[in-house]
Amino acid sequence: MVRHSDLGDRELITLIRKRELTFAGNSKLRIYGKLSCSTGKRLKRENRVFFSSEKEAIFHGYRPCGHCMKEGYKRWIYLAKQ
Repeated sequence: MVRHSDLGDRELITLIRKRELTFAGNSKLRIYGKLSCSTGKRLKRENRVFFSSEKEAIFHGYRPCGHCMKEGYKRWIYLAKQ
């Protein structure tokens, strides 16, 4: 997990282009989603974190975004109810 506030703009762009960062999340709400998510793009820089994989986001206790990852979110809801 990498905090957006710890990265410079050029460094962030390089890591995304190299596909070393593939998901972004909200550190306050503990939600992760795709980099292309319109909801995620509106996050404040100090609340945004990046992950290299879904597995990493889940390991850190984040749940899928209900907007850009509908199937993953539905699975998460189903498992949370059990």
